[in-house]
Amino acid sequence: MNRASRIWLFVGVLLLLVLLESARVYFIMPFPGSQLGLNEPESSGLGRVKLAYWLHHNAGWLRIIGLLILVYPAYQLVAKPSRAWHRYVVVGLLLIYGGVFYMINREMMADQMFLQPIHKRVVPMSQNQIPLDKLVLGFESVGQATAYPIQLIGYHHQVRDTVGGQPIMVTYCTVCRTGRVFSPLVDGQADEFRLVGMDHFNAMFEDKRTGTWWRQATGEAVIGPLRGKAVAELTARQMTLREWAKEYPNTRVLQADSTFAEEFKGMKNYERGLSKGSLTRRDSASWKPKSWVIGVERAGFAKAYDWNQLQKKRILNDVLGGAPILLTLASDSVSFGVWSRRLGVKTLTFHYANRRLTDQETGSIWTWRGQCIDGALKGQKLSSIPQAHQEFWHSWRSFHPNTTKAN
Repeated sequence: MNRASRIWLFVGVLLLLVLLESARVYFIMPFPGSQLGLNEPESSGLGRVKLAYWLHHNAGWLRIIGLLILVYPAYQLVAKPSRAWHRYVVVGLLLIYGGVFYMINREMMADQMFLQPIHKRVVPMSQNQIPLDKLVLGFESVGQATAYPIQLIGYHHQVRDTVGGQPIMVTYCTVCRTGRVFSPLVDGQADEFRLVGMDHFNAMFEDKRTGTWWRQATGEAVIGPLRGKAVAELTARQMTLREWAKEYPNTRVLQADSTFAEEFKGMKNYERGLSKGSLTRRDSASWKPKSWVIGVERAGFAKAYDWNQLQKKRILNDVLGGAPILLTLASDSVSFGVWSRRLGVKTLTFHYANRRLTDQETGSIWTWRGQCIDGALKGQKLSSIPQAHQEFWHSWRSFHPNTTKAN
C-alpha cells in the first residue's frame, strides 16, 4: 500500500467512525429530517428507528474494527511521514474524532441531557415549597396521593416512586406534552428504564433487562425483544397543585432537586404554553400541530377536543363510543376533568351559566370534579373517564390515527 492509499484509508475510516457516532444520535433526536410522523411510510430496508436501534447495539464492535483498521496507516503516517505535517494532521484528526465521540456520547445522548433526580424529596403539604398554581400530575393509590410538578418531571422525563406500596414510573415528554404514569413491571418483573431518545417526536425509554425501546405516549414496545408488548398505564390526573390538594389534603409533593435549578428555571413557562422553543411552544390557534387538545379514549374509540373551545364554553357534552361524556374546566382555566354523564339509569345533560354547572334533568348543582353539591342529586358523583389527557394535537393525532375531531 503506497502512502497516498494509506492517507485515503485513514481519512475514509475516520470519517466513517464520525458518521457512526453522528448517526447514533441523529435518528433518535429531533434533528431536521430525523423524525417521521406515525402514518408516514418507512423507507425501504431498515426503518429509521430500526437503524438507530441496530447502531446503538452494535456500535461497540464497529468502533473496534474501525480503530484496528486505523492502526497501520496511522502508524506509518506518524512514524514514517514523507512530510512532517502528516503526523500533525493524523494527530489532529484523531483528536477531532475524540471530541466528536465525547460530545455525542457524553453531551448529546438523551440520558446525558436530561438527568434523573440526585436528591429526590417527596414531602407532605406542610413542608411543600412548590407554588400552588403549578400544574402537576397527580396519582393516588390505596389512599396515598402524590403530586408531581410538570416543571420538574418535564425536565427529568421520568421519576420513579412508590405510592400506596405500588411502584410507579412518572413520565413526561415536553415535545408531545404527554404526561403518563406507568407500572415499571415488564412480564411481572420490575425493571429500570433510561431515556434513550425519541421516535415520531415522542420520548423513548430503554429497559435495562432486555434493551427494548418503549414509546412514552402509549407505553408500547417499539423495537427489541419485547416489541409489541406494553407496560400498564396507571390513572393520573393533571391539574394545579391547589386543586389537587383540595381533593387530597394529605397529598405528598415532589420537590425540586437544587442540583438542577437552572434546568428547572428553563422550564418555568412551559406548562402555560409560553415556552420559546419551537418544539415545545404552544400554537394558540386551534387544530395546529402544537395546539392543545384533550384526547379521550374509550372502548377503542378516540376523540380530540379543542382546548380553546373548552376554555370558551367551560364544559362540553358529547358521546364517545356510545357513551355520554362530559368535559369540565375548573375556575383556574387549567385544571380539567372528563366524566361519564350516566348516573345509574339516567343520562344527564349539563349546562354552564352564571358560573354554575347544572344538569338539565333535575337542576342540581355540580362542581367541575363531577360532584353534586346541591339539588335532587346532592351527594352523587360522576364516574371519571381515566384515559383522558391534555397534549399537543400532533401527538394525539399521531398515536391515535383513527381519532376524530370534536365539532
